[in-house]
Amino acid sequence: MDLQDQLKNLFPNHEPAPVEAAEEVAHELYVQKEPMICKFEKRKGKATTIIEGYEGSDADFKILAKEIKTKLSVGGTFKDDSIIIQGDYRDKIMEILKVKGFKVKRVGG
Repeated sequence: MDLQDQLKNLFPNHEPAPVEAAEEVAHELYVQKEPMICKFEKRKGKATTIIEGYEGSDADFKILAKEIKTKLSVGGTFKDDSIIIQGDYRDKIMEILKVKGFKVKRVGG
């Protein structure tokens, strides 16, 4: 007995509402003219990649941070108007951002 049958037994007079398909609208990120800075630092002896210089809203930058972390399968955070990624992933991050239409400048090393 599946869930629908169980619900029909509990509520015999209930008519299910028609299911409406919700349209998903892809979120457009603000693509700026100035390049974003992708730099490498060591913090507490560990390698980190830092992305700075985004001029759009913080919500868009957080979405971008989540996409990068998901694609690279790494940890990171959004803090003080910069994305901090664990590890040295400058080349991969620059490729991801270039595909999205951003200009990226490599700084350090």
